[in-house]
Amino acid sequence: MNVAVLGASNKPQRYSYKAVQALLDKGHNPFPVHPVIKQIDSLDVYASLNDVPEPVDTITVYLSAANSDRHADDMLTSGARRVIFNPGAENPELAASLQAAGIEAIEACTLVMLSTNQF
Repeated sequence: MNVAVLGASNKPQRYSYKAVQALLDKGHNPFPVHPVIKQIDSLDVYASLNDVPEPVDTITVYLSAANSDRHADDMLTSGARRVIFNPGAENPELAASLQAAGIEAIEACTLVMLSTNQF
């Protein structure tokens, strides 16, 4: 499964970094998204969701509501079927917009979902 990690980090202590690694470990194809970082380990990092070169099934969000609002249009037009708002990244208004557009929007922890085979 292709998964965009919005707000990816190159700092190993960050949950968004751990999510990229866990997605790899579980056989998924993570596409880290960050406007400044160019590489996370051996993975290219994309400046925006629109720059991800393959269709994504899921977007997992590691940004505050104020920051994720800036990506709302990109999320709505991404073709993703699901957006996961991780703890601390909750954005009820954006989630409602996504759901109105037919995109599943959930508040959950990607790391927990992966570790419990609920992803």
